[in-house]
Amino acid sequence: MRDRTEGDKKKVVSRASLKSAFVSIIWPRRKTVGIGLLLIFVSRACGLVLPYSIKILVDDIIASGAMQKLLPLVSIVGLAVLIQATTSFVLVRLLSVEAQFLISELRARVQKHILHLPLSYFDNNKSGGLVSRIMTDAEGVRNLIGTGLVQLIGGILTAIASGVILLNMQPLLTGVALVPALLFGFISTRAFGIIRPVFRERSKINAAVTGRLTESLAGIRVIKGFNAERREESVFEDGVKQLFENVKRSLTATSFVTSLATGLMGISTVMMMWLGARLITAGEMTTGDFFSFMFFLALLVAPIMQLASVGSQITEAFAGLDRMNEILTLPMEDEDPARTVELDAVRGLVRFENVSFEYDPGKPVLYGIDFEVSPGTVVALVGSSGSGKSTIAGLAASFMKPKSGRVLVDDTDLSTVRLSSYRSKLGLVLQDEFLFEGTIRENILFARPDATEPELLDAVASAYVKEFTDRFEQGLETVIGERGVKLSGGQRQRVSIARALLANPRVLILDEATSNLDTESETMIQASLATLLKGRTTFVIAHRLSTIRAADQILVIEDGRIVERGTHDELLAAEGRYHRLYTYQARI
Repeated sequence: MRDRTEGDKKKVVSRASLKSAFVSIIWPRRKTVGIGLLLIFVSRACGLVLPYSIKILVDDIIASGAMQKLLPLVSIVGLAVLIQATTSFVLVRLLSVEAQFLISELRARVQKHILHLPLSYFDNNKSGGLVSRIMTDAEGVRNLIGTGLVQLIGGILTAIASGVILLNMQPLLTGVALVPALLFGFISTRAFGIIRPVFRERSKINAAVTGRLTESLAGIRVIKGFNAERREESVFEDGVKQLFENVKRSLTATSFVTSLATGLMGISTVMMMWLGARLITAGEMTTGDFFSFMFFLALLVAPIMQLASVGSQITEAFAGLDRMNEILTLPMEDEDPARTVELDAVRGLVRFENVSFEYDPGKPVLYGIDFEVSPGTVVALVGSSGSGKSTIAGLAASFMKPKSGRVLVDDTDLSTVRLSSYRSKLGLVLQDEFLFEGTIRENILFARPDATEPELLDAVASAYVKEFTDRFEQGLETVIGERGVKLSGGQRQRVSIARALLANPRVLILDEATSNLDTESETMIQASLATLLKGRTTFVIAHRLSTIRAADQILVIEDGRIVERGTHDELLAAEGRYHRLYTYQARI
């Protein structure tokens, strides 16, 4: 029963891929595919001229000495060859360009879809693996529009036409030739059905290997710092070996199909020679008939031989399409039918009502969180690592949805809001500051590419970015490398703060925003934030309690619950958990 269920699943995937390929890929390009089919029809029709001419050459010209017919015959054959060559060139040029456009279109479509998936998806999938799925899976799909599919159809048409002609010429020989061809077609169809899961598995292995490689290159300093080069070499080598074993299996299968075709066609040729010689000797065929028959037989056999390579390409294309459909069928964040509300303006009133949350089912990380943040005020979240501070900030940023309870902004439940309308009023400075490869200017403008130069320079000055860019020869045009590797931790953090300030958000989340700053830089940033945070609802997460003394409200989070709340002075006077944390840090 289990085996039959798994087989049914495979059939469903196959049908879904064929339908998806036709509806989303082939049908929108029906004009191009139609022109391609017309060109290959003309090309293959011209290809039939040569076999016909062989009989005329041997029986009507050479045998009878009618040399006056030679020039017209050669002219017709030459014209047919010229047309065939021209149509073949136009066909490859047309379909190859369209196939490459398809690849770029699919990559952009998958990347766009992935960017709009919930954060939980990224928590469970490696970035390198996603890169592989975007870049590699689309590559094989080119054969659905490229020459692969059209050549396969053209080959089938040629085989059918040749088969009809052969049956009219000599039914006995044709019947003998068709038996191996039909046997090969049956076996190869079954073989490619077996190979398809191998191609799907290859995509998964390739994604895993690419993901690990991306991680190791991004974390090269950690690898070198812990002398872990050999361990990473071993991990990557194991992944590459798995990929090799997969490729070896597919090559074995395709080689078997190719060898089978060669063997069966070889047997067919031997039988043709034996029967053909006897038929010529018996006077049932002329020498021209036999040569012409063998040429037409070659046209019948060639597409069957081609099936081995084209079939594997089409199989790989459907495997890649399966993998892309797995992503494209995942619901995007804003596709939630409950998200219908557009926030035109945000005042900044944020309220948590009995909010509970869990990342994994049955493992809660927040329990009954209740608090309210007035517009333009600052709430600080403090507590030990893993207490739930960043989870609360993530809920306020709409990165996740509560398991129960509500998070409201201006009395509107965030679970009903279209995320783009809210996040356009949101600013972030995360604990793990992330900068893109490029210049300092480009990274700051990432928040608002249309910002004016005065607005940019104001953010640069307010976040004290100018304090270190003035020392750089290129200033704001300094290229900072991947993830800002050429800047210090404090410099990266200040660029991140400038980026958030330029966004001019109504709700601002600072997750350890001053964690990487030295004492001098922190003093400058704190002085700047005291003015810049006015008018914005701000969530501040900080382990260093000295940085949040001016907060309008401090929430002490422990084990997913709010255990204390109040101002800095009120919490110190209460001599509870906050008092102990603050006193401990002051001694340090």
